[in-house]
Amino acid sequence: MMANQMTVEIENLKCGGCENTIMKGLMSITGVAGVIVDHAQKAVVLEADANLRPQVVAKLLGMGYPEKGSVAGLDKGIATAKSFVSCAIGRIS
Repeated sequence: MMANQMTVEIENLKCGGCENTIMKGLMSITGVAGVIVDHAQKAVVLEADANLRPQVVAKLLGMGYPEKGSVAGLDKGIATAKSFVSCAIGRIS
């Protein structure tokens, strides 16, 4: 178990492209030391202080991978659309 381990269950996780985007995006946050994307659990496990959770959740939402159950209606549709773009970018990079 990592020190300061945080787990965030997410929506819209589809493939390795999504994984690449999520890892790159979260590692850009100062204070995040490691990121693991768990496809089976549809979750992100990262090494970071708990006080970074709001920043991590906001970054995930901005990339189209909202915390499970946190968005609905039009916001959910927008997040899904963003995740397709993020996924495509993750496949290219």
